[in-house]
Amino acid sequence: MLRHLLAALAIASLLLPSTANAYGRYAHATIADIAMANVRPATRAKVRAMLAKSALLETPTCRAATPEDASVWPDCIRGMGLRFNYSAPWHYQTIDICKPFDLESACANGNCVSAQIDRDVKLLQDSSIPMREKVAALAFLIHFVGDMHMPLHSGNRQDRGGNAVKAAYGDYESERLNLHSIWDGALAERAISTPPSLVRSYTADEKSAITAGTTADWAQQAWQVARDVAYAEAQGGDPCGPPQSAVKLSNDSINRSVDPQRLQVERAGLRLARLLDEAFDPANAYDSRAERRRR
Repeated sequence: MLRHLLAALAIASLLLPSTANAYGRYAHATIADIAMANVRPATRAKVRAMLAKSALLETPTCRAATPEDASVWPDCIRGMGLRFNYSAPWHYQTIDICKPFDLESACANGNCVSAQIDRDVKLLQDSSIPMREKVAALAFLIHFVGDMHMPLHSGNRQDRGGNAVKAAYGDYESERLNLHSIWDGALAERAISTPPSLVRSYTADEKSAITAGTTADWAQQAWQVARDVAYAEAQGGDPCGPPQSAVKLSNDSINRSVDPQRLQVERAGLRLARLLDEAFDPANAYDSRAERRRR
């Protein structure tokens, strides 16, 4: 009964005004909560202390005083007009699922989500950066790690990451639903609300299995989920078949998509924890070159 209620609420949330191309608050806040449950105690204290200075951002209608608020601050400020419109391309990267993975082309001039994640970590590590910029970098980092792990923020079929594909969610149909909004909203919320809770302290072995690799590796992983799950399920098993302008996700298709979506949220939370630890303690930064030598 609870699961059906949560699913109904998730569908209803899709009909409310929201920022396009963005995980909902529930998903972003969950990713932030996973991260905060798994960072080092010193990192947790530093994150909260920095966000306590969020008034420096001068965005009173868009709060960022807690990790949960910061996780959606970058979406909130997109509604503030010219002041932050430069950040719009930072929430995604357009990579064709039917061609070889090509992050470099998608990230020309750093205008993509994975490039901004790396940039935000460097800004937080740089002692010369003013505090106001550091607070913004922290909020962007918390948000963008979530965005990058949402498969349709990386995978694309010339359809704006599924935004141009009308979609039905099981038996529910609405003109406002599309493939992207379903993966951002109802499907993400169903995946997160499916027991057991994703918000917990993970073991060292669990963390190491998920957090290895680089931002580019994680981006490719999300792109593969877009190809092998999101588009494959929408297109009857053939992600690169003739493009559809309207699709229906059957209940079986939705059920098959829950676990991959849960895993993406879990990955995002634990990887965000790793990046926050590195940002606030560069001496213990993950050595991607050493990892590649071990492979």
